[in-house]
Amino acid sequence: MSEENTVVLTPIPHIGGTLIWYYMICQRELWLMAHALNPDEDDPNIEYGRFLHERAYAREGNEVGLGSSKMDRVIVREDQVIVVEIKKSSRALESARTQLAHYLMELEERGITAQGELRFPEERHKEMVILDDSWRERLRIIKEDIMNITVEPKPPPAKRISWCSHCGYVEFCWS
Repeated sequence: MSEENTVVLTPIPHIGGTLIWYYMICQRELWLMAHALNPDEDDPNIEYGRFLHERAYAREGNEVGLGSSKMDRVIVREDQVIVVEIKKSSRALESARTQLAHYLMELEERGITAQGELRFPEERHKEMVILDDSWRERLRIIKEDIMNITVEPKPPPAKRISWCSHCGYVEFCWS
């Protein structure tokens, strides 16, 4: 094989919570984000999400970075650590749960036991997420799948799903 036909695939070094989220929503979106092809930052949905993360529960603290992940809030009360993930709606509940379980597992790998709390301020709804063996196994499989998707030389083909109309990549996929 000639050098011009050789493709060098570099896996992403660490899988953060955002990639977990995108994996659960759209694998094309995952691939694009993993390859630093960022969505339209002026998309109204992205702008509103950014606003909500900055303002909702602001008195409880700021984002906390951990590796490639950014947790919306981390609350420490006596001997309890609670990771709070803020979402504008529960429409993508399974994605939100999975992202939060990922954060809990990242903390656990560093010796910190924590609980998770999803918050949906517009819906005035909260939900607890507890890391267990089922989540650990599911996350292991998801991370393996993410690595397999992101090392591909091209993104998965565009496939119209219910999220497309709210996606920052809509013009990329459907122009």
